[in-house]
Amino acid sequence: MKLISRYLIIRLTTASFYTLLAVLALYSFIDLVSEAGNIGQKNYTFSIATLYILMRMPAHAYELIPLATLIGGLIALNQLSSNSEWAVIKTSGLSKHKLISIIIRFSLIFAVITALLGEWFAPNMSRKADEIKANARSGQVSAIRNGIWIKQPESMIHIDSMLPDKTLKGIKIWRYGQDLTLKEAIAAERATANQQQWALYNVQSSILHQDRIETTQDTHRIWQTDINSNLLDILLIRPEQMPFSALTRYISYLKANKQQTTLYDIAWWNKLVYPIATIVMALMALAFTPVSGRHNNMGLKLLGGICLGFLFFFTGRLFGFTTQLYGVPAPISALFPTFSFALWAAYLINKQEKR
Repeated sequence: MKLISRYLIIRLTTASFYTLLAVLALYSFIDLVSEAGNIGQKNYTFSIATLYILMRMPAHAYELIPLATLIGGLIALNQLSSNSEWAVIKTSGLSKHKLISIIIRFSLIFAVITALLGEWFAPNMSRKADEIKANARSGQVSAIRNGIWIKQPESMIHIDSMLPDKTLKGIKIWRYGQDLTLKEAIAAERATANQQQWALYNVQSSILHQDRIETTQDTHRIWQTDINSNLLDILLIRPEQMPFSALTRYISYLKANKQQTTLYDIAWWNKLVYPIATIVMALMALAFTPVSGRHNNMGLKLLGGICLGFLFFFTGRLFGFTTQLYGVPAPISALFPTFSFALWAAYLINKQEKR
């Protein structure tokens, strides 16, 4: 039995791995086509666009692993069925529970990979990719670990962070003249950015004269600027790009500042449930596998299983939108699709065994 288990796990893992590579190649090609229109803007060259796409691949892999597990499992199991190997395996004394345990062990490999990608590799690589792209396209933004620097013709600006409502936090502005001598240093607790100006709040200003420094404090001040608000989006990290631990801390931070947390709650629950989705998709592959390759609907089952994977993929996003629009609790929107498909897989497997 150990030999059969090892053989099945190797076949399933290999097919799923090649499926993941194929789907990633397709996604990368689509990304390259979509980025073609941006190539040539400032310093955004073809090589930087290629680097951006490569650095986004871990995020795509994280999203596509459940789908790749389903399709790879279907391909491997249907190949075994068409060669009558599956019928031999099932008649060799391998029980239904043993088969399910083998499928779960295979899917756990990709579930662990999904968790590692979602917690470390995908968020870090995605943020760095966005920083490289924004810096190359604008020529103005320099991203650092805590906030960003923005260089203007007569000023240098540093921003610590930005809240989901695009309120800027921790602003420091150094204004200098044409001879590059410092004229004024400004520090503001927060700011709201409009098209042509920023509204600064709780402002401390130090104006440098030739013989003295004039210090002032204002509760409100208008700062004229031509900074495109799109450049500031690099500070607003998308929830799906944040690791689970950072999401937990950030949700607490937003609640403490009385900010909306719906998007981050959805992302938190999705990251918690997503590795389980890989196991559910593997069980779906088992449910859609015919016992014998002599069944003339084998190709139809394979196609149906693939469509089912895309259905699961888009159902999760649909429930995310319903949470935002209708106030459905985030745990329900994350758990309902996964556990619905799990119950469906269990029903199909039991139905198949009764036959």
